[in-house]
Amino acid sequence: MTGRGVLSAAALEQVERQLATTDELLAKSYPGDSGARQPIHTVYVPADRFTPELPAAWGEAALEAAGGVAGLAALAQTLGLAGPEELAVLVAAKLEREPIEDLRLDFEDGYGDRGDAAEDAAAIAAAGQVTKAVATGLAPPFIGIRFKCFEAPTRSRGLRTLDLFIATLLGAGELPDGLVLTLPKVTTVDQVKAMVFVCEQLEAAHSLPAGRLRFEVQMETPQLILSHEGTVPAATLLHVGEGRISSLHYGTYDYSASLGIAAAYQSMEHPAADHAKNVMQVAVAGTGVHLSDGSTNILPLGEPEQIQAAWALHARLVRRHLERGIYQGWDLHQNQLPTRYLATYAFYREGFAAAAARLRNYVHRFESSIMDEPATAKALANFIRRGLICGALTAEEITSTAEISLSTLESIALARATQTEDSNV
Repeated sequence: MTGRGVLSAAALEQVERQLATTDELLAKSYPGDSGARQPIHTVYVPADRFTPELPAAWGEAALEAAGGVAGLAALAQTLGLAGPEELAVLVAAKLEREPIEDLRLDFEDGYGDRGDAAEDAAAIAAAGQVTKAVATGLAPPFIGIRFKCFEAPTRSRGLRTLDLFIATLLGAGELPDGLVLTLPKVTTVDQVKAMVFVCEQLEAAHSLPAGRLRFEVQMETPQLILSHEGTVPAATLLHVGEGRISSLHYGTYDYSASLGIAAAYQSMEHPAADHAKNVMQVAVAGTGVHLSDGSTNILPLGEPEQIQAAWALHARLVRRHLERGIYQGWDLHQNQLPTRYLATYAFYREGFAAAAARLRNYVHRFESSIMDEPATAKALANFIRRGLICGALTAEEITSTAEISLSTLESIALARATQTEDSNV
């Protein structure tokens, strides 16, 4: 007996009408990963201390603190990382080539209240220094400012700093490609809506393309995790941001303090921190918005044993958030750079062989004991791609071990979730 479908054209059209809103929501609010590079860390410095030479100076200081290549290898061995000599060479090269991936000139906690005249001058000077850094090739890939928050006491001051900074940048030419604006201490979705409005006004005033100005939101208050109505503003704010929100950043100490956690127990790994970041991670899934962990204020300074203990803590915390699928964090001091890169590079290098083998088997349809699906292949490709972008892996390693081209890697990593197994290349 031959089967015959019974759904009519009218029925199918009805399904299309019923799901039109869903289709629009998925396309607009859950576009997936755009492929834009995500820095592995963000460094904050007081705005008035930035000069174009600062990133290189941080790299030199970090390498010196670690004791050069030999010291990096010894540190990696002490931390129990595989391939310490190889890691040391790669990290030393990174500290010389690109010591800071993302730099924020801070006008908030790191700057304080110095009066309007001083901050006006500092905002203009900061834009001038950024322009100079970009023009001379000394700027990190991502650079921008954190201005004061939109709470009533600091709102007008923060907006004026932002306004002066953008105007001064544009007075010297185009905005830097890697410009990042940080909106801190957000407590309500309305503050995000206000920031969207401000961006629109600045774009109109300066004849910028619509959507050119984007910003990241610092998650430092419990009101974004659970509102007074019992909703989750962390998710809502992403969808009222009109595509302008680039990332959510967890603020370790402000968030912990707001929950009444004693100072000695405020940490990136406190259960309260994990809960907030778990909520944030679910909220950003599929949206293309990046997620960043916070910082540790235990710095590698003082006596040798204090430095070693701080390095061990930092390396463990970096590895911890990487294993949990959070690929960015904050660094507060140049001496944290050695462990930022050692821990990050070890994460990618230790997992590379297995990921490359599974991706190779998937692409070439080799029989193996693990049968990966497209979603897993995408995760494998993204893991390798992130390692390549930050410098932990080389193009030669990837093409020879995974037996695929970089274009194939890119295609799989950025494939939409709806692509089928037959669409791999």
